[in-house]
Amino acid sequence: MPIYAYRCEECGHADEVLQKISDPQLTDCPACSKSSFKKQLTAAGFQLKGTGWYVTDFRGGSAPATGVASAPKTDAAAAAPAAEPSPAAAAPAAPAADTKPAA
Repeated sequence: MPIYAYRCEECGHADEVLQKISDPQLTDCPACSKSSFKKQLTAAGFQLKGTGWYVTDFRGGSAPATGVASAPKTDAAAAAPAAEPSPAAAAPAAPAADTKPAA
């Protein structure tokens, strides 16, 4: 239920009242009993922040929405164990045996 701000134009009494939207507007001031209690225009009581939300965010069940990973992503290089170079790849290429150019 929303909270509405009221102020009396006669005596200046101000009050915040918790009312249903369908409830009639109050007109009688609780302080002076005159019918000059008017609803005030106030700012909204909430703010929408962040990137937003989607219909799939609030569906029933505990499973995450389709296409969303349940575990945090990790770097592929950090997850893979360090590979040791093979002996063939680690050794430098051997020069050819004493071959002399043919004369």
